[in-house]
Amino acid sequence: MGLHLPDAIRLHATERGTSTALSCEGGTVGYAELDSRSNRIARALLAETAAGSRIGFLARTRNEAGEILVGAAKAGLVTVPLNWRLAVGELTAVAQDAELTVLLVEPEFRAAADVVRTALPGLRLIVIGPSEEPDVPAYETWLAAHPDDDPGRGTGSDADEVFLQIYTSGTTGVPKGVLLTHGNFYADTTELEEYLWEPGSVALNALPMFHIGGLGWLRVALTAGATSLMFPDFTPGAAAETIEREGVTHAFLVPSVLHLLTELPGIEKRDFSRLTLITYGSAPITPVLLRRSMALFGCHFMGKYGLTEGGGTVTQLPPEDHRPDGPEQHLLTSVGRPRRGVDVVIADPETGRPVPAGTAGEIRVRSRHNTPGYWNRPEETTALYDSEGLLCTGDGGYLDADGYLFLTDRIKDMIVSGGENVYPTEVESVLAEHPAVSEVAVVGIPDDTWGEAVTAVVVLRADAARPDEQELVDFTRDRIASYKKPRRVHFVDALPRNPNGKVLKRELRARMH
Repeated sequence: MGLHLPDAIRLHATERGTSTALSCEGGTVGYAELDSRSNRIARALLAETAAGSRIGFLARTRNEAGEILVGAAKAGLVTVPLNWRLAVGELTAVAQDAELTVLLVEPEFRAAADVVRTALPGLRLIVIGPSEEPDVPAYETWLAAHPDDDPGRGTGSDADEVFLQIYTSGTTGVPKGVLLTHGNFYADTTELEEYLWEPGSVALNALPMFHIGGLGWLRVALTAGATSLMFPDFTPGAAAETIEREGVTHAFLVPSVLHLLTELPGIEKRDFSRLTLITYGSAPITPVLLRRSMALFGCHFMGKYGLTEGGGTVTQLPPEDHRPDGPEQHLLTSVGRPRRGVDVVIADPETGRPVPAGTAGEIRVRSRHNTPGYWNRPEETTALYDSEGLLCTGDGGYLDADGYLFLTDRIKDMIVSGGENVYPTEVESVLAEHPAVSEVAVVGIPDDTWGEAVTAVVVLRADAARPDEQELVDFTRDRIASYKKPRRVHFVDALPRNPNGKVLKRELRARMH
């Protein structure tokens, strides 16, 4: 098909208008209705702000996410999905950096939105729910006041137009807005075929809409004309029941969720016979968990490796490479081969020169999916690409003789915990403020549930009262997002360092493993 998302919705509205596009907690939106409602959203937004402006979305995974994403694209606006798990100060910093003009917010996050509005005078708030305030309209009332004629943006001629800005923390702890264009983000025919879609497919989306994973999964399901079953409040029991009751055929699940599901009492008694494909990614997965999941669900599996700056998927391990037994079972430890149209090069991180097969280095990527850069950060955008135009991922890995990619230690020290990216410097800077902390280093330690557990290694001041582990964990509360808090704290006499004074985090990880 090769359509940009707005054009895909326009086409499906004509060809399968009564089919369900979005479903959440009993509420459904058909494709024709989605086309009409997204047109109203486009017109409503254009009445509030100018084309090219940034509009924010602060809500869980629900039908409105799809409507707003498509509507803003039709209006030529840039959607900035906000991470509702951030502390209010972090959230405000992102909103200010993005220069938001409109913020659509779920009532649950209204208090945080009011703080953001104080920091951004003139910000227009729209509540996705009821509202009695004259200057803060309710979503449905706001939409009803506008026509449903299509502004017509987001077509094939708009391939280079930025329509999405996703924030990801940098190694300095300062969030950066990754720009994605329609050309970066569209799903082509080959990609759609790889997912084994069929008429009546139902795709469970339990991923947050501020992640490339959740947005990418929504994009591919809507482009395919499938039903996106939006799942705002994940619990293992509710997810298992929903998959069975709703006849889910497709799901994207991070490894920590797969772990929780496989450990759920009575899970083996559930009927998962309609499941066709489970896609997994966003964090490393162990072969043990993968085998257990394959045995439990009895469907096809497809692994993904990618990053926001790469527009999502860089490599994938297709169903035919998921062989738990035999001579090729080692492929379960790989993240597959580059998707069509993507070149992966393993480079020496110091020289930038390609290294031979089997040699570890930095993963670098050339692809139409690669971001044009970071919002208002020209220096960091320049540093993102090497002299050959390859995107420097900061991840370590090697390619085998057959072109399969195997991940090794990350070049950067980012931790992936439960599918969330955590940069150690963010956590270190908070813990360093505790009066008893002399030095601190934060690393990720393999964990069966979370993929990696955020682990703080602390040197205490000799003259300070000795805190216990829980006190330091509690100290981070309200200072950083909950998922960034240490799950473990180890006290040591000194941190290992090289002759230049740099903390040897690889050695710390080996000690704590």
